[in-house]
Amino acid sequence: MNETQNEAVPGAISVHNFSEKILEQTVHFHVMKLNGGFFLWVGSSPVLSNLAVSMSSKYDSMPLSTLVLGDPSDTAPNSLAQRLAKKTKKQVFVSYSLPVTDASLSLLVENRIKTELERHPELF
Repeated sequence: MNETQNEAVPGAISVHNFSEKILEQTVHFHVMKLNGGFFLWVGSSPVLSNLAVSMSSKYDSMPLSTLVLGDPSDTAPNSLAQRLAKKTKKQVFVSYSLPVTDASLSLLVENRIKTELERHPELF
């Protein structure tokens, strides 16, 4: 399922939603395109349990990343934000609200995000 809103107004925040069944679990993706970056929420239920932000730095090849909200022992949002910031060269906010117990789920979720990025770069 794909859904996009407000893509015609320049400078406006555009919203793009898509879902995918991954390992018998429906995973929802919510992208808000911002000026110079984007916010990505990933989850199976409407919960904002964490929030990380990452951006490129002229002093390091790896983007800077920090957890703004949530459990500091959960590195999934930081890692994903950092990889997406490196790939897109944009400021990225990530909320990853899925259980981190299954590494294959995390890999498949990230692959689905990358596929969507390749198909629709204008929505990120």
